[in-house]
Amino acid sequence: MILKRITTDLLHKRIGQNKVLLLFGTRRTGKTWLLKQLKLSIETKPLHFNGEDGDVQLLFSKRTIANYKRIIGKSTLLIIDEAQAIPDIGKVLKLMIDEIEELTIIATGSSAFDLSNKAGDPLTGRSYTYHLYPIAQLELQETENLLETQQHFDERLIYGSYPELFNLETLEEKAVYLKELVNAYLLKDILMYEDIKNSSKVKDLLKLLAYQVGSEVSTNELSRQLGISKNTVERYLDLLEKVDIIFKLGGYSNNLRKEVTKSSKWYFFDNGIRNTLINDMRLPHERQDMGALWENYCLYERMKTNAYHQLETEYFFWRTYDQQEIDLIEVREGRLLALDFKWGNGRKKVPVFFAKNYPDVPFEVINQDNYLTFILAE
Repeated sequence: MILKRITTDLLHKRIGQNKVLLLFGTRRTGKTWLLKQLKLSIETKPLHFNGEDGDVQLLFSKRTIANYKRIIGKSTLLIIDEAQAIPDIGKVLKLMIDEIEELTIIATGSSAFDLSNKAGDPLTGRSYTYHLYPIAQLELQETENLLETQQHFDERLIYGSYPELFNLETLEEKAVYLKELVNAYLLKDILMYEDIKNSSKVKDLLKLLAYQVGSEVSTNELSRQLGISKNTVERYLDLLEKVDIIFKLGGYSNNLRKEVTKSSKWYFFDNGIRNTLINDMRLPHERQDMGALWENYCLYERMKTNAYHQLETEYFFWRTYDQQEIDLIEVREGRLLALDFKWGNGRKKVPVFFAKNYPDVPFEVINQDNYLTFILAE
């Protein structure tokens, strides 16, 4: 399946602006393939290096303008794949982009790339950041009709949408691929660059989060269950969020006393990863957790759409101490939108306390009848 990624056009528009274009995403989301497609669409012949190559690391280790000008030559586009592997990469990129006019640099990696710059962010004002996620329904709209979307719907809810899955024919092959992805690739960057010795604890943490999707999570309880300190749990959560495996919703409040603000909910950027962690690949009609999976799916597809449309958006849940709650509060340009996710056909009225204190905020229930409109809308 050949699918054009939206990020390709976003990067294309920035070439020639003497900026560093940072492309982040977990391994296997298609960053390298995207760059190959980008090279086919531009007239400029770029220099392309793989940062995990020891010779490449050595080449960039001499941090002088003269060295970098020799490397670049007459090229105006430099691509560095897996750039986080190059020591002090942030300072390397800063020196090149400051001193070599007309140069554009595209640097890819996980967000561990950003974490590796221990001395702050040397690229402030010199870069644009993009995130590449597993394939979005927004991207599939160009290649499939509504009937095809419906036919693949159950499978995507369970197996997710990492690009390689679209080239595998059977569910068994997809399950094997996801297991390999989780075991061999998913945690590679944070384990390598953050010097985490106990990888089993990170995986156990992800497993606990997988069972609690859509529920409020206590770091104290996670600490107790894992047998590690609360500070370590919080550090792992922060790293997993920065490498785009999970994301957090905090509680929304307008400083009203009944509103809960200190709790958090954690979600996964892909249902396939979540289901592989708990070793449950059953299809929807066999499951008891479809409410959580549905909520997770709708959330991450909406977030992908907003990200690819470059819409600055904040996401929260809402709850009061007497258990009135709303799954998602979306905030954009000061405007609020309240949403609940229902897998079945059940209806829900806006909570009384919310309706009274936020009378002008629209409330909508997202179900299987209207979800496409929701996740694809700008």
